[in-house]
Amino acid sequence: MHPQLRPHARHDLTDRPAPARLAYPANDVLVVSGLPGSGKSTLMRRCARTAVIDSQHTRARFARALPGVPYALYRPLVRLAHYLRLRAAVRAGGPLVVHDCGTLPWVRRALARSTARQGRRLHLLLLDASPAQAADGQLRRGRRVSRYAFARHRRAWTALRALATADGPLPPGLASAVLLPRESAARLTAIEFTPAETPAPVPVPHPLPATRREPLPATAH
Repeated sequence: MHPQLRPHARHDLTDRPAPARLAYPANDVLVVSGLPGSGKSTLMRRCARTAVIDSQHTRARFARALPGVPYALYRPLVRLAHYLRLRAAVRAGGPLVVHDCGTLPWVRRALARSTARQGRRLHLLLLDASPAQAADGQLRRGRRVSRYAFARHRRAWTALRALATADGPLPPGLASAVLLPRESAARLTAIEFTPAETPAPVPVPHPLPATRREPLPATAH
């Protein structure tokens, strides 16, 4: 296990030693994406060492306020409240970890534009779980998505996964993309935002002060 990875560009961690920590530059924004049930919320809750914007938190608040009401009836309100909270958090500045369902590319593009205007960068962490693992995760949390919705998520996930495995430069506005297998995610202990390490300055030797030469005494003739 590697102690730390500071992501830049692409990192496909499939069949590679898992890092114990992911360290991103201070004040940047990390988007965590994956199939429903892959463990995104669990990973963020366990490892994130900064502010987290998770749509599941917003959904839970509405569920407590509207007991017995089917989620489909207030889903648009949950999404609106989540995006308003996300916009406010981005405008406030500072490091941020964001839950992303993966099916709405315009959300990531909007985040990339907003962070770029602030002089920050956007990173992507892709939690790689198989459809069977994701379905099992949905069953464990007691909340399953429909077959139609799951199929839509799988199509979006195929495109997202390619961001970390394809060749060539990343899309504009994206500083890094990490593909993290679910098994490796279980060994991750922290997602941190720290200043970039800078090498210690090399001391420059100061020139020695010029010595004044005294005139030689005159000799008697």
